[in-house]
Amino acid sequence: MLIATFNINGVKARIEALVSWLKDANPDVCCLQEIKSQDDGFPKQPLDELGYNVVTHGQKGFNGVAILSKRPFEDVTPRLPGDDSDVQSRYLEAIIPAEKGVVRVAAIYLPNGNPPETDKYNYKLSWMERLAVHAKSLLQLEEPLILAGDFNVIPTPQDAKRPEAWVNDALFLPRTREKFRSLVHLGFTDAVRITNCGKGPYTFWDYQAGAWRRDDGIRIDHILLSPQAADRLNSTRVDKYIRGLDKASDHVPVLAELRV
Repeated sequence: MLIATFNINGVKARIEALVSWLKDANPDVCCLQEIKSQDDGFPKQPLDELGYNVVTHGQKGFNGVAILSKRPFEDVTPRLPGDDSDVQSRYLEAIIPAEKGVVRVAAIYLPNGNPPETDKYNYKLSWMERLAVHAKSLLQLEEPLILAGDFNVIPTPQDAKRPEAWVNDALFLPRTREKFRSLVHLGFTDAVRITNCGKGPYTFWDYQAGAWRRDDGIRIDHILLSPQAADRLNSTRVDKYIRGLDKASDHVPVLAELRV
């Protein structure tokens, strides 16, 4: 099963590019972030024509997540538990049948948190705490579990071309990285990091200051695997070429192949 995550940065603006990439990559499951579309306005038809079942948890103008699956969904749960007052569309969880049993997949768009001296950073940290609590409960099910998405976290200096440029950013602050480590240490495997040594690969290049041209990237899009999923990991890749196409998202797809 090939599982992908892709911050599309506006699905309506990039639906043609998304369809083209899906035809080439042919993932079985794809988690999308920043769809920037309400559920009833999401362009499902071209994805239906590719054979994808589609579920969304959208929001007008910003945020929003979706999951595409070649296999029918057995169950779908929107919203991250733990705060009924949180109206931002950032989490969508689905159960998908596998050859043996099921795979549970969560599409995640974790808050950015900038500027860090504002309540936006407190929201980011509290959201990460809620995610850890929920993830811990899901791990107790002892099934293949994949947390995939834009985590807005640079985990280590290896995950930035110029880590010194990010020391005061909410994506790289010590408390952010500590929260991410705490999540991983619950029992998850960072799929891309375990299959790559050294600097990178990067998954995001800012639109400004020639970041793409200078390969001044960061890795903030992650696929975290439960022990039952990590045991089935074959390979990972980052489809970097997508960033160089016309009207590209500032993120690129990240993929992991599992034996399920």
